[in-house]
Amino acid sequence: MDKLTLEKTYWHPAFFGATKWELKENKDDLFFDSEYQLSQQALEMDLLVIKKNPSVVVENEIGKLFKQFNVFEYKGIGDSLSIDDYYKTISYGCLYKALGEHVNEIPAEELTLTMIREAYPRELFKILEGSDVVITEKYKGIYYLTGKVLFDTQIIVTGNMDGKKHPGLKILSKNAEEDDVRTFLQEAEQAKEPGELNDIDAVLQVSVSENAELFDKIRRDERMCQALKELMKEEIAEERADEKLVDIKNLMDTMDWTPTQAMQALKIPETDQSKYSARL
Repeated sequence: MDKLTLEKTYWHPAFFGATKWELKENKDDLFFDSEYQLSQQALEMDLLVIKKNPSVVVENEIGKLFKQFNVFEYKGIGDSLSIDDYYKTISYGCLYKALGEHVNEIPAEELTLTMIREAYPRELFKILEGSDVVITEKYKGIYYLTGKVLFDTQIIVTGNMDGKKHPGLKILSKNAEEDDVRTFLQEAEQAKEPGELNDIDAVLQVSVSENAELFDKIRRDERMCQALKELMKEEIAEERADEKLVDIKNLMDTMDWTPTQAMQALKIPETDQSKYSARL
């Protein structure tokens, strides 16, 4: 698997998949719109989640704050969450509210903001607390902002979240923890629908790339779940092919055999022999 970079094009699809997975208990009640475009120019929020029925209570902790319209700003690993990012997210909410087809179609009291980052935004919180904003840790790693705020707002620090409750977001990290990965994989085994499998795949593609050694350790466990096996089937097949190639070369060197003789001794099917010969 090629090394993925920290560019938005890689982290954001994984965030989208992780968020949908987090909210799977209410998947039929919510509409997800990734990178919702706010204007003709390149101005878009990372995710818009709309409650289909405003009275529905979202089960997951990250959705407890939800009203009908919910704007997300996600910061990938290495990205800052500054006071300017905070106001930019507010502007997304304001612009989205103002773009309704008729006056007050999107009431301010029915709109929430969610900002997500792995690391604790110490400087941002310091500035906000000095601006009459009250910050309360409502759930582990989930901070509600009250007081001088325009919309109901929460800031989620994924690095501080409970991995047993939020493994999908937790493993979007360059330093994922083994317990969180295993929790996510155990949950992933229960997935049946294509949409859920796509979300899982998006999360794992990034997490595997950024935590190669950890996943290499986990996938060698006999109890490794089918979700990871399916994701890494090409890598596993390539690794086995490499090991077989080493065996072929060893026999050729020690026995002075031709490639065909070595492959026959190893009982490699004739249909597969050409691909090994091409690599010798």
